[in-house]
Amino acid sequence: MLNKVTLIGNITKDPDIRQTSDGRELANFSLATNEKWKAKDGTPKEKVEYHKISVFSQGLVGVVKNYVKKGTKLYIEGQLQTRKWTDNNGVDKYTTEIVLQNFNSNLQLLNKVEKQEATSDNDVYEADF
Repeated sequence: MLNKVTLIGNITKDPDIRQTSDGRELANFSLATNEKWKAKDGTPKEKVEYHKISVFSQGLVGVVKNYVKKGTKLYIEGQLQTRKWTDNNGVDKYTTEIVLQNFNSNLQLLNKVEKQEATSDNDVYEADF
């Protein structure tokens, strides 16, 4: 069986970096992907999809924390995961997100790295974990 998602898109706002109760960091952000085409009458059309991304792999969280901000273009590979939770009114809710964890995840920055601590300004920073 295979559960793999591959996306290229732009970060919609700065990532949210949090710590779990056991002290590990995790990163959450939204990634926008778009599709452009021309209608039969020649008018341009565009469809945008927004994807929830959760990063648990500590190496990738470090990359997100240090290099990813609103507008960053990313290539990611992860897995679809659906979580069930209960809202304040006791209603069951479901959230589907792309999860990057363990060894089946990939994250590549497709913009130039702008952080001062960067050792080079390569177009792509790749981290496979």
